[in-house]
Amino acid sequence: MRACSPISHSGEVLGTTSMLRRMKVIQSDGSIELVPVISGNSFRGVLRRIGEQMLRDVLGYEGLLPLGVAHALRNGGAIVKTSAEPITGRRLHRLRDLVPQLSVFGGAVGAAPIGGCLQVGHVVPIVDEARPMLRGKYPDPLPSRFDVEALETYSHLDDVGPAGGDDASGDGKGVKSPLMRYELETLTPGTRFESWVQIVRGSALDHAFLGDVLAEFVRTGWLGGRSGVGHGRVATALVPEVYAGPDLDWRAVVGARREEALEALTSLPA
Repeated sequence: MRACSPISHSGEVLGTTSMLRRMKVIQSDGSIELVPVISGNSFRGVLRRIGEQMLRDVLGYEGLLPLGVAHALRNGGAIVKTSAEPITGRRLHRLRDLVPQLSVFGGAVGAAPIGGCLQVGHVVPIVDEARPMLRGKYPDPLPSRFDVEALETYSHLDDVGPAGGDDASGDGKGVKSPLMRYELETLTPGTRFESWVQIVRGSALDHAFLGDVLAEFVRTGWLGGRSGVGHGRVATALVPEVYAGPDLDWRAVVGARREEALEALTSLPA
């Protein structure tokens, strides 16, 4: 992946500064460097939301599902106390066969999680300090993490309005300025990244579904936060080139069993 806009993925917040999420990486000489990374959980979440949008278009379940089930499809859901039996055995197999979103990404529905067959890696910048965790082989020289890290300053008006406090106007009336400033650490446009995804013991339907999700990520995907204001745009290449698994139209397969899929989803103990 290559950043086409600033990439932000906040970890620690110091005062009014949001720092990048960093990971300790042991170098070949035994020293330790803190390398900014986009977590695999964040990357998986982007893919999950793309998959949910595609499944919603096929099944047309807008407004038809219980809130807990919709949350599980979109964001992974949450484990809650329930007297209902966990989804296991033949019922779980049927659910995976009808709803590739849950089969690939999993989710928490009711009292037990449903495991997905997808594994996702961290998104790692291709910088010198990250060499020990890079899967690809890259020629020297690589930029340092200090070359790709940036600190951006933003401001916004306090919607609450003026309040008593420091006298910012100098007129002695004690009115505080509503202008607020904050800083955000980002990775600069042009930064290159690598990551990986793989399916473990997935069905042909799972492979076809994930192939479409990855193709859509290549077309419209993003990384990190603040996508609503232009951050997170990436240009992505897949190695090997993305394929849709076997010659299978997952939309036709899932759409032909729409009523069964909706029945299975609405019966979940959410």
